[in-house]
Amino acid sequence: MSYRADKILALSGGHLQNKTAKGLQNIFKRVLNNGMHGLCFSPYEEGQKPGDQITEKQIRQRLKIIKPYTKWIRSFSCTEGNELIPIIAKEYGIKTLVGAWLGKDIKKNNKEISGLIKLAKDGYVDIAAVGNEVMYRGDLTEEELIKYLQEVKSKITNVPVGYVDAYYEFTQRPKITETCDIILANCYPYWEGCSIEYALIYMKDMYNQALKAANGKKVIITETGWPSEGKGLYGALPSYENAMKYFINTQHWSQEDDIDIFYFSSFDESWKVGSEGDVGAFWGLWDKHEQPKFYSKHSLSIKKIKVFL
Repeated sequence: MSYRADKILALSGGHLQNKTAKGLQNIFKRVLNNGMHGLCFSPYEEGQKPGDQITEKQIRQRLKIIKPYTKWIRSFSCTEGNELIPIIAKEYGIKTLVGAWLGKDIKKNNKEISGLIKLAKDGYVDIAAVGNEVMYRGDLTEEELIKYLQEVKSKITNVPVGYVDAYYEFTQRPKITETCDIILANCYPYWEGCSIEYALIYMKDMYNQALKAANGKKVIITETGWPSEGKGLYGALPSYENAMKYFINTQHWSQEDDIDIFYFSSFDESWKVGSEGDVGAFWGLWDKHEQPKFYSKHSLSIKKIKVFL
């Protein structure tokens, strides 16, 4: 017999199960202060949404808040002011994973691609992401996406170029996987209805599926997170406690196993309710007013959880 309690806890994150809300807050704050590999950057203030012009002032304000806590940021677009994000990030000493947002509008796609190429040639891009979940949404065909990837790769030769999508897409679409220099996988146990008790091991399995599909290429988890409020999805329950547990377990795994993870997200953004339901507004580590969400007085209160079955 070779029973190892430490290994069981490492897989499940079970060391947090009996912690009080205050105890979780203290651990969360220590882990946050210790820093993380990467953070998805939320640029939209209350009342704004994609399509609105964002300003240099608001980008600077939010980057100053997160600068002490992350080595990298991930941006999602190269137009409408988003192109300023990697420029300012570099000024602050933060590395950048810069995305061109692709959809069904060819004119907008070409503008995004041109913006990404220019930023890379000017030295503001450390990893280039051509599109985000366009296969999942069905906005482009595989052939169309591959053409965009090949175009960017032909013009950007100094940084790795990849595509961001759910981890399983890289198994199901080997032509896209083969075209990418680097595999950029989104891994959300929450969106597959996994309870918090098994979320860490579930995410490890997601990562390993992407790793197998990558066939030796580097895999980065470009999004993962847990909402603090809203309706649940089967066994996945949003709450302040569960969001803190998921963040803590994710960061411990990232550091212990040297896994590059971009946590989703930096700030709550209300516009996301339209596409994700009420949970969409509550993925941030900071709230929509740019205040710390998990170690201030209001986060100690117990939130009622509604479950969608």
